[in-house]
Amino acid sequence: MTRKEALKSIAIGASALSISGIPSAKAEESKNDIKNMGSLKGNINHSACRWCYNDIPLDKLAEAGKEMGLKGIDLLKPEEWPTVQKYGLTCSMANPSEFSLTEGFNNPKNHEALQRTYSDLIIKAADAGLQKVICFSGNRNGMADDVGMENCAVGVEPLVKLAEKHNILVVMELLNSKVNHPDYQCDHTPWGVALCDKVGSGHFKLLYDIYHMQIMEGDVIATIRKYHDYIVHYHTGGVPGRHEINETQELYYPAIMKAIHETGYTGFVAQEFVPTNDDKLVALRQGVEICDV
Repeated sequence: MTRKEALKSIAIGASALSISGIPSAKAEESKNDIKNMGSLKGNINHSACRWCYNDIPLDKLAEAGKEMGLKGIDLLKPEEWPTVQKYGLTCSMANPSEFSLTEGFNNPKNHEALQRTYSDLIIKAADAGLQKVICFSGNRNGMADDVGMENCAVGVEPLVKLAEKHNILVVMELLNSKVNHPDYQCDHTPWGVALCDKVGSGHFKLLYDIYHMQIMEGDVIATIRKYHDYIVHYHTGGVPGRHEINETQELYYPAIMKAIHETGYTGFVAQEFVPTNDDKLVALRQGVEICDV
């Protein structure tokens, strides 16, 4: 399942309760596994992306996340924020109720609608005590990169000014255009960095998705060290396949996380892998532990 497919899904998913309402033995075992996996070091603010766990009710995900040491859940709509806040978590990266990865700020025809949507989102996020909202460049559709960059800068300018007033960060995500998001324009770190420079505000930054940028660029640690001033959020994922970040894939996350920590980064790192483990919460906890440096 891709993020695009998951965002379209409205399935609630199965709860951890059996038909009789009594927790199953497997659910109890999973809960105990999460409890017994050790305490976190406290150097990293851990989060998880909602779409990877869409078959788990948000209440259950928030409750389990809090227990395993998460401080936030990524990619939640405004109507979902109160659910996680009820468990002492924050929405660590907010998105509008409706949005598109392919129709973004690089196309001027989208500006009016996007500005209206994001103006509302920024104000709601500020009122809810959140810090970041996510946005996307959109697909090229034959558009030159310099033209798309200029269009993005023009499109986000009024929103960044609004964000400055409300102390919100507008964050554009770097996605790969090779495997998951063909033709997406903000698909290399230097392009995103150049856009940040063009916008010229500390309230417009980048989401560096380690999975996506390994596919497009490689050289992950050197890139993080070089451009860390432009990055205010990180996503994880195993390469290839966007599954667990353990020994089954090619990235060594302990070294990557150490490099992130050494830059002085104090923001969130959100797990964004699609678990293959039947117990997705145990898989999530293992990912958190791998990233806890």
